[in-house]
Amino acid sequence: MAEFVDTVILHIKAGDGGNGCASIHREKFKPLGGPDGGNGGRGGDVILEVDPNTATLLEYHHRPHRRAGNGKQGMGSNRDGANGEDIVLTVPNGTVVKDAETGEVLVDLIGVGTRYVAAKGGFGGLGNAALANARRKAPGFALLGEPGDEADIMLELKTVADVALVGFPNAGKSSLIAALSAARPKIADYPFTTLIPNLGVVTAGETVFTVADVPGLIPGASQGRGLGHEFLRHVERCSTIVHVLDCATIEPGRDPVTDFDVIEAELAAYGSLTDRPRLVVLNKVDVPDGRDLADIVRPMLEERGLRVFEISAATHEGLRPLAYAMGEMVAQARAQAPIEEPTRLVIRPRQLGETGFSVRRVDDNTFQVTGEKPERWIRQTDFANDEAVGYLADRLNRLGVEEALVEAGARPGAEVIIGSMEDGHVFDWQPSQEARVPMGPRGSDSRLG
Repeated sequence: MAEFVDTVILHIKAGDGGNGCASIHREKFKPLGGPDGGNGGRGGDVILEVDPNTATLLEYHHRPHRRAGNGKQGMGSNRDGANGEDIVLTVPNGTVVKDAETGEVLVDLIGVGTRYVAAKGGFGGLGNAALANARRKAPGFALLGEPGDEADIMLELKTVADVALVGFPNAGKSSLIAALSAARPKIADYPFTTLIPNLGVVTAGETVFTVADVPGLIPGASQGRGLGHEFLRHVERCSTIVHVLDCATIEPGRDPVTDFDVIEAELAAYGSLTDRPRLVVLNKVDVPDGRDLADIVRPMLEERGLRVFEISAATHEGLRPLAYAMGEMVAQARAQAPIEEPTRLVIRPRQLGETGFSVRRVDDNTFQVTGEKPERWIRQTDFANDEAVGYLADRLNRLGVEEALVEAGARPGAEVIIGSMEDGHVFDWQPSQEARVPMGPRGSDSRLG
């Protein structure tokens, strides 16, 4: 039996974009043949994809760090760098993706083939051939590639199996799954032996299905008592529920019918589980008085419209009819289930206004500029190259940043921060017809322009 893992923290990093190339074409009699630097390649994405052949998150438990390929740097002779290779991580159907820090649900992956870009690769930088224009015929610089997204995400598996075995601790669920399948869960004669779900594959005629033996329930589980929600969330997407009732219990106040009512009350209180088809298993009929008790309670349960099976997981009595009954219910549920189409996921960018940036006054004469375009241009700029810095200043001016600063009340000598307050870039702003030249990273002592 494979180890079961239903929740993992995945550390993902998309590929960085390759840098553009600054190159001048040279050949005999043409020492300055014009710019021919190619563009950098795009960084690879980290993609989650629902795969019908994937049933566990065990692989990511052992290898939680995943990274896509980086884009290659552009080259001379107008040769673009190769794109970084995407990495596709297969997940089971019904995997919930959450932000590991906030717990926010990012997407619920349902339907074979559904894809979700969990981390997007960085854009490649433009080479100097792409930057040339009538004004700047031979740029001596190229743009840097952008870093790829980096994130910590939580993968939570809610789809565990076709059939969920429910019942009090020590009711014999682990013994039953061991008898029905090749699974070998831990079995002992004390409550809460099972602390994580066990999975088994059962074959009944032409129907092959999975059975989940999950931690036992106690009263108050729907409010999180005991193993509570840790158990109930595994049952949530199982198509069939099988009650395993202990006919040999000697605990005061407990009997199979009472146990059934308690478990049903917890399932109802949790919600979304009342519509699942059910059948009842009276276990341990091989022990003294167990069969007599089963004969007494069976008519009481059948009066409620339930199918009841008397079995012994220890001696395998009654297991074959039970397996075929479970297979019939699973086959019926599969036939009635709607066809799941792959979800088309649309990622909508943040709305920052038509200009693509916003200006915020921080204090008397300090302003912060944020927005996708200016922050991206900052990441693409090689601040060791004066010509590249001047190109950035021209872009910011054409975007309307200087005009927006004037409208926001900026005075000559204002400190303007582009990006975050912690590690954004700073420049001294002087109003003029030409954009002022930005400084290097925040904290630099040099002030250009």
